[in-house]
Amino acid sequence: MTTANPRRSTHPHVAVVGATGAVGVEFLQVLEQRNFPLSSIRLLASPRSAGKTMKFRGQDLTVEALTDKSFDGIDIALFSAGGSISKQYGPLAVAAGAIVVDNSSAFRMTAEVPLVVPEVNPEHIGNIGLKPGQKAGIIANPNCSTILMVTAMTALHRAAGIKRLVISTYQAASGAGAQAMEELRQQTQDVLDGKEAKPVIFKQQYAFNLFSHNAPIMGNGYNEEEMKMVKETHKIWGQDSLPEAARTQITATCIRVPIMRAHAESVNATFEKPMTEEAAKALLAKAPGVSIIDDREANRFPMPLDAQHQDDIYVGRIRRDISQPEGKGIDLFLCGDQIRKGAALNAVQIAELLLAK
Repeated sequence: MTTANPRRSTHPHVAVVGATGAVGVEFLQVLEQRNFPLSSIRLLASPRSAGKTMKFRGQDLTVEALTDKSFDGIDIALFSAGGSISKQYGPLAVAAGAIVVDNSSAFRMTAEVPLVVPEVNPEHIGNIGLKPGQKAGIIANPNCSTILMVTAMTALHRAAGIKRLVISTYQAASGAGAQAMEELRQQTQDVLDGKEAKPVIFKQQYAFNLFSHNAPIMGNGYNEEEMKMVKETHKIWGQDSLPEAARTQITATCIRVPIMRAHAESVNATFEKPMTEEAAKALLAKAPGVSIIDDREANRFPMPLDAQHQDDIYVGRIRRDISQPEGKGIDLFLCGDQIRKGAALNAVQIAELLLAK
């Protein structure tokens, strides 16, 4: 869909939807830290948050209530307010001439909507852009766990072809939002004080515990988070149109752990061609958005504390899978900041791609 509004392709007008949430706050920090060249910014949230002020580049900005008219004059809208809000207001933003970068799951598997990790598949953006002849539209941010995994694994996949992935995630409170982070903090304090932990956001006690990811369980026994990793990876790697047998076979188990911020993942990969651990390290060392922490002598490998507030995905425990013949298996462990690279940073990087087109 094209727009009749004059659009700024170098210093766009930007809106942040869900500005007061954990990812919304991170949007503002990332935009400021990366010196994103915008002409103006509009902070949008629910009516109960309207009137609040938030800092951006040294100024106090007032949060506005999200309405049907919020996107007049907006070039890029960064959404992180949940799937229902995205479904309602995303098309309205596009109709007003904006490019929507959506952090929810609302449009990820919609065929005509690009699902993009800038280090992996920037070409999937296609003709969506800010310049004359380009079009407005929706670009989807993948699930946080998917983003972290494909950022690390794509270089290996391109080199030797990944036939099968077995993934176990260890997901922080940040993945469930600011209220979940507060629940973990409060429960931890309560337990240490000898009080009873009171679950609110989660059904189970969160402090000093871990449990299966809180996403709904589907008919096949997998939860929605696990199936997101499967389906989104196929789409990002361009396999969604292939027969099932020709795709990378992926299975995942997603676990919620009592970490405040930054997810971790254990990944086992089976390749079509042999892949030595030395080759894997060399490829990962060159991969954009990836840093290696792999010190066997010191038993020092990636931890969530390394990754929090950082842009890169940290990878280590890189080793040959001794259970697989012919040197076609690699194990590794990775950590990445869910709020940052798993959400806000990835969206801002997409916006940067739009400026560079």
